[in-house]
Amino acid sequence: MTKNPESESPPSSVTGRVLSILSVFEKSLAPRSLTEISAETGLALSTTHRLVGELEQWGALQRDPHGRYQIGLRLWELGQHAGRQVREIARPLLQDLYSLTQHTVHIAIRDKTEVLYIDRVYGTRRVPQASRVGGRLPLHATAVGKVLLAFEESWLREAVLAQPLESRTPHTHVDPGQLRQELAIIAERGYALAIEEVRVGSASIAVPVFQRGGGIGAALGLVAERGDADVLERHLPAMRGIARRIEASVGAFPLRQLGVRPVVDRP
Repeated sequence: MTKNPESESPPSSVTGRVLSILSVFEKSLAPRSLTEISAETGLALSTTHRLVGELEQWGALQRDPHGRYQIGLRLWELGQHAGRQVREIARPLLQDLYSLTQHTVHIAIRDKTEVLYIDRVYGTRRVPQASRVGGRLPLHATAVGKVLLAFEESWLREAVLAQPLESRTPHTHVDPGQLRQELAIIAERGYALAIEEVRVGSASIAVPVFQRGGGIGAALGLVAERGDADVLERHLPAMRGIARRIEASVGAFPLRQLGVRPVVDRP
């Protein structure tokens, strides 16, 4: 396996080495062998063996029937505390929105230059899903990400648009100039649409959830089949109503600190 370029110089501290091992599972939850973990982190096999053994003993990692390692239940349990207050408050409201629309509903925040999904209520229809709770996707290619970008500070939008923009499907919008215009329209009308930009066969719509005192805190989205894209806008009144209820219930989103700088006041 090719070594991760970011791991050419393995961390020198024990903490850094442990975190590099855990980060192997951040992009993909597929089980890994010791050799694969060693290759991806750049750590010596003996060091990997020792640290992985300690992580397994604590419960952060566990072995499958084939002896490969995956995230352990104790680490998963610990991770559930992140944003727990927000999820416990928002979950009944997400369920209300699902009841009104019968579509998969999710809420997401910005973490640096990515969308981080913090909760989701799945619909019964088989819609291609591009991510999961705790998963990440590019800001520019998702409806929730476009909403987050549209209401962020201009310097952040420009920083994102200046980077190479990943084309997840043939329909992903990656032209910086066109995206800049699209974000301006989203900010004006107050919602975003993304059709087959991260997964062929799906479409999504999203509205902003503002923080008390101003600024974008999160984005509330619906995911549907591509064939339902033309009627997604009819759910906007319900989505906006639920977004306002989340704002009133949660107040200042504690997860805004995952971003990289304070955001501007609400227009």
